[in-house]
Amino acid sequence: MKKADFIRIVSERTSLSKKDVANVISASVQTIQDALISGHSVTFMGFGTFDTIERAPRETTLPGSKQKVKVPARTSVRFRVGKRLKTAVANLSEQNKTNKNWNFDQSYINNINK
Repeated sequence: MKKADFIRIVSERTSLSKKDVANVISASVQTIQDALISGHSVTFMGFGTFDTIERAPRETTLPGSKQKVKVPARTSVRFRVGKRLKTAVANLSEQNKTNKNWNFDQSYINNINK
């Protein structure tokens, strides 16, 4: 799903204009980014948690040339899936195996409202 599709679906579900939804989404993404840069985590109960993790420096081998390369330490963003989302995705996975004509919009809306 692309951002425009996401904006359209949220707009239809909330009766807000696409412009208002786009502004809210942009502000939300920026707020999450700012929190992560500041060293804070962001948790949406049932959905998941965004946080940062420190990766240690390491040495790896390039597959083609067998050359050893040093990879410096870095900070990465991590997303840990919440239980409710994990369960919803597992259930949709099972539905998709039996229903070849699965419609994202309607199935997503039906399952998220449970």
